[in-house]
Amino acid sequence: MTGSTPAPFTADDYRARMRRAAQAAADAGLAALLVAPGPDLVWLTGYAPTAITERLTALVLAPGHDPVLVVPALEAPDAAKAPGAPALTLRDWTDGKDPYALTAELLRADGRVGVSDNAWALHLLNLQRALPGTSYAALTDALPMLRAVKDAAELELMAAAGAAADATFEDIRTLPFAGRRESDVAADLARLLLEHGHEQVDFTVVGSGPNGADPHHEAGDRVIERGDMVVLDFGGLRHGYGSDTSRTVHVGEPTEEERRVHDVVRAAQEAGFAAVRPGAACQDVDRAARAVIADAGYGEYFIHRTGHGIGVTTHEPPYMIEGEERELVPGMCFSVEPGVYLPGRFGVRIEDIVTVTEDGGRRLNDTTREMVIVD
Repeated sequence: MTGSTPAPFTADDYRARMRRAAQAAADAGLAALLVAPGPDLVWLTGYAPTAITERLTALVLAPGHDPVLVVPALEAPDAAKAPGAPALTLRDWTDGKDPYALTAELLRADGRVGVSDNAWALHLLNLQRALPGTSYAALTDALPMLRAVKDAAELELMAAAGAAADATFEDIRTLPFAGRRESDVAADLARLLLEHGHEQVDFTVVGSGPNGADPHHEAGDRVIERGDMVVLDFGGLRHGYGSDTSRTVHVGEPTEEERRVHDVVRAAQEAGFAAVRPGAACQDVDRAARAVIADAGYGEYFIHRTGHGIGVTTHEPPYMIEGEERELVPGMCFSVEPGVYLPGRFGVRIEDIVTVTEDGGRRLNDTTREMVIVD
């Protein structure tokens, strides 16, 4: 993810996000936020350095203060072109100078600072030396919902990414599977995602036959055979926002057991989706999907959470998992993806991205959830 986000956001949009983040920091008892290059910086400013190096780049958001982006001088011209640049102050530094002393001036000497998860240890340790009285908390722990609730423009981009992933599935199902390697089908998925507007492909899982029982199987050299169940899980970023969908197809006619397992997973996915509504707990979605699979006798073979959040990254909070009591809020986007994995035999997973509406949920993936037969 390099360069500025192509999404249609203005400097005012980024200014509002930075203000909201600073207020959220204050509400969480944080003296400031320190945001390194990565998805948080892109979401807050639209800026993604073309090369992430050992040179410190950091956005400092402190309640009651204007946002400041500390940036190496050689990268300052690019930072100044970011769509959110008019909403912040740039402070550049040259090689041979101490960027940590510069950054320390923007932080309270005894404050607790929220730090983006992907900040380099090198930078954090040097800041601790410059400000030994400070303490730090990961943003996922301190502000897990910072990016979770999408506005109308973000939801449009999420829907467009979902539609592009759907178009990819409609195309892939028309191509031959039998006699080809998993890696060949994965390459087709990547190509199709790009053809349908994605600028970044994050994953293309193709798990055929017994490999389908591994939820995160890396597509390999196994040749797909007639009679195989094939789990397809693919997605990436389109205009800066994520897609992620799973469908399980069958090469030729399935057995009665394969149909039964697929039907169970389809019913579980429907139950999970039906549980989506404002005020419900995240764990309610997991419980609803898991109950269907457990009642069918396959509970021990559903071995992962029911869902994860998605936005400017393809995996982020909130998580649909037992013990997560956080309430669903309109604008949240996350996957609903139950599965059954029979070791050494086959697996089935069906996944849609769902957004919470004012009175329930809306799917952002609309391809059929029925058993699809491929050649």
